[in-house]
Amino acid sequence: MFVRIVKMGFQEDKIAAFLDNFEQVKQDIRNFPGNRFLELYRDKNDPSVFFTYSYWETEDDLENYRKSDLFCETWAITKPMFRQKAEAWSVDKLVSLP
Repeated sequence: MFVRIVKMGFQEDKIAAFLDNFEQVKQDIRNFPGNRFLELYRDKNDPSVFFTYSYWETEDDLENYRKSDLFCETWAITKPMFRQKAEAWSVDKLVSLP
C-alpha cells in the first residue's frame, strides 16, 4: 500500500464549487477498486490550498483510477479552478501510530 498526496491551489471564487464537487464524488473515489482511505485537508495559513491524501493498494490501482471516467470527469471540473499547477507525490508509508 502507498499514499498519494495531491496539493491543489484554487482561485478564491472557485473554492465553494470545488468543495461542492468533492462532496459529490468523495464516496465514489473512496469506493474505487484499490482505494483504502481518502481525506481532504485545507491549509491553515492559505485557505485556498487543499491536499488530498489517499491510500492505494497498488500503483496499478491508482493508474486505473487515473484512467477512469470518474477521474477524467472530476479532473475536467476541478482543473480549471486552479490558480496554480497541482503537485502530486506517491510515497510509501513507513510508520503509522494510532
